[in-house]
Amino acid sequence: MPNALASLMLLLWPVACLVLLRRLPIERGVIWCILGGYLLLPPRANFDLPLVPPMDKDSIPAISAFLVAVFALNRKVPLLPKTPAARLLVLLFILGAIPTVLTNGDPAVYSDGTGRVWVVPGLRTHDTLSAVVQQMIVLLPFLLGRALLASEAGMREILKAMMLGGLIYSIPALIEIRLSPQMNVWVYGFFQHSFEQMMRDGGFRPLVFLPHALWLAFFMFGAVLSTAALAKLNPPPERIKLIFATIYLLGVLYLCKSLASQLYAISFLTLVLLTNPKMQIRATIILAIIAISYPMLRNAGLIPVDDILERAAAFSQERSDSMQYRFNNEELLLERAHSKSLFGWGGWGRNLLLDPGSGEILTVPDGRWIIVFGESGWLGYIAEMGLLATPLVVLWQRSLRHPGDRSLAYAAPIALILAANMVDMLVNATLIPLTWLFAGAILGFAENEARATSPTASPQGKPKFGRDPVIGRRTRPKGRRTIL
Repeated sequence: MPNALASLMLLLWPVACLVLLRRLPIERGVIWCILGGYLLLPPRANFDLPLVPPMDKDSIPAISAFLVAVFALNRKVPLLPKTPAARLLVLLFILGAIPTVLTNGDPAVYSDGTGRVWVVPGLRTHDTLSAVVQQMIVLLPFLLGRALLASEAGMREILKAMMLGGLIYSIPALIEIRLSPQMNVWVYGFFQHSFEQMMRDGGFRPLVFLPHALWLAFFMFGAVLSTAALAKLNPPPERIKLIFATIYLLGVLYLCKSLASQLYAISFLTLVLLTNPKMQIRATIILAIIAISYPMLRNAGLIPVDDILERAAAFSQERSDSMQYRFNNEELLLERAHSKSLFGWGGWGRNLLLDPGSGEILTVPDGRWIIVFGESGWLGYIAEMGLLATPLVVLWQRSLRHPGDRSLAYAAPIALILAANMVDMLVNATLIPLTWLFAGAILGFAENEARATSPTASPQGKPKFGRDPVIGRRTRPKGRRTIL
C-alpha cells in the first residue's frame, strides 16, 4: 500500500505546477508539469472521488497544468483543432463514451453450468458523466500541447526536456540495475508490479517510479533519440557534449534489457542521423499506417503469428514465450470483443474473460489496441488511434508545402517518437500523457502555417558551402559564382 508520502506528493503536485508555470517560459513549464509528474509521482496511488475518475499521476498533472495555464496565466487552450479531421476525432473521442455506456447496462454473467454464477455489473446511466469526464482529462495534455507548444521553440523544449529527463532518470535506473528495482519501495512504500518480470538475462530491469520496466526503457529510447537530434542540430562545441550524452544514454538503454526499445533506438537513430526531416516524416506515416491497420489484419487472420514466434525463438526462447502468451490472450479477447465490436464492453473489466468456476480473470490484455478495442469498440479505437495519427499526416502535408522549412528538423524527431509509441502500443499499453502532449504539439505546429520558418532563417546559422545538416540540402555562398 502507498505510504503517506505518496498521497502528499499527489496533493502537492498542483502547487509544483503553479510554480513551474509562473517561473519558467510557458513551453518549458507545461512540459515539465507533465513530464515531471510522469517521472516522479507514485504509480497506482490515487484519490478515488465520487462521480469522477481516480486522480492519479496521469490526471493530476494534466488538470493542474490546464487550470494554471487557463485561469492563472490567461492562456487560451481551445478544445477543437483547426484541422477538420482532428476536430471530428476529438468529438468522437469524448462523446463516443456515451453510446458505450448506454449499450452496456446489462451485467456480464459467467456460469460453469453447476449453478455457480459470477456477475460483472452493467454500466449505469450516471456513469456516462464519469466516462465523458475521463476522456476529457485524458485529452488535456493533447490540448495543452497544441495550444502552447505549437512553435519551433516548443519543439526544441520538448527535445531538451526529454534529454534532461533521461540523464536525470538514468541515475536511479542504474542504481536499480545494480541493486534491484527498489526505488519505489524505498520512497513510496510499495512495489508497483511483479518482481519476477523485472528479472531478465541474469540481472535486473529498472522501473523507478514508472508502471513497468518496459515503460522506462521506452522513455530512455525517447531520450536517446532527442539527444541525438540535438547533437545533429547544434554547432560543434555543443555537439561533442551531446554526442557523449547520446552514447551514455544508449548504454543505459542497453542495460534496461528491453529488446523492442533497443530495436527502436537502432532503427530511428539511423533515420535521425542520416536522413533529412522530410524523409523522417515520411517514415512516421508508414509506421502510423502499420499501427492503425494491425487490428484489422489481426481480425482477418492476416498477421503471420507463427512466423513471428519462430523468428523470436531464434533470438530468445524467453521472449518467444512472452509473445506467445500475448498472442493467446489477444485471440481470447478478440473473440469476446467481436460480440460488441462497435461500441465495446465499457469499463470495470467487462471486456475480460473470467473463469466460470473460480471467478478469476483468465485474460491479461497487454497491447493498448486490444484494451481500447475491447472497452470502446471500433468507434473508440478509430477515435484514439486516429487522433494520434492525424498530427503525423498534417505534419507530412506541411513538409510537402514547405520542404525547406528548417523548423521541421525539430519536429521530425518528436514525430518519430510518437510513431514509435503507436507501434509499441500494439504489444504494450504505453499510451501515457507524454504521448498526448507530443501529438498535440505536432498538430499545433503543423497547423501553424504562419510561423513556418523560411529556408534561410536559422538561429544556428547556415554553412557557407556543403550539405546543410538541418534540411539535408546542398548550399552555396551568396554572391558571384566562380568557375574553377
